[in-house]
Amino acid sequence: MNEVMKNLLTRRSVRAFQKREIPREELEQILQAALYAPSGMNRQTWKFTAIINQEKIQKLAEIVGTELGREGYNFYCPSALIIPSNEKDSIWGKEDNACALENIFLAAHSFGIGSVWINQLNDHLAERPAVRAILKEFGIPDNHTVYGIAALGYPTTSNDKEVAKIGTFAIIE
Repeated sequence: MNEVMKNLLTRRSVRAFQKREIPREELEQILQAALYAPSGMNRQTWKFTAIINQEKIQKLAEIVGTELGREGYNFYCPSALIIPSNEKDSIWGKEDNACALENIFLAAHSFGIGSVWINQLNDHLAERPAVRAILKEFGIPDNHTVYGIAALGYPTTSNDKEVAKIGTFAIIE
């Protein structure tokens, strides 16, 4: 099996991270992978914001938790968050960001870095005043929204477990 297929088939969501920094060079390569994701008509109306400051990550997590009514919410205490944002009026913004998030997850996995999609921070929650204030603080433009974020870090345990096959596929001739 080639390395690309191996990376695709072995990546799993990680929800428990070590307290360990991600090397800046690897984080930059992960962000580069996001930039190379497909986008509708190649418009690339997105922006990627990486947060590595733990206090800022927890500040955002607390506000999101408050807005959701989930005390103690913490995004699984990652080493980094990558927040893809996209123009609110981009008709393919949600899909473009989903493609970029997948590139982020696969690139992270190739470095041995775990990841999980945090879908609680979505376009509805991003527009609440308390959340919007923090996004603005992070430099996310007012005309952008968020459809999910990537939490990244080194896994606390191995992800080598076999995963139940839920989906199916068919080849029609």
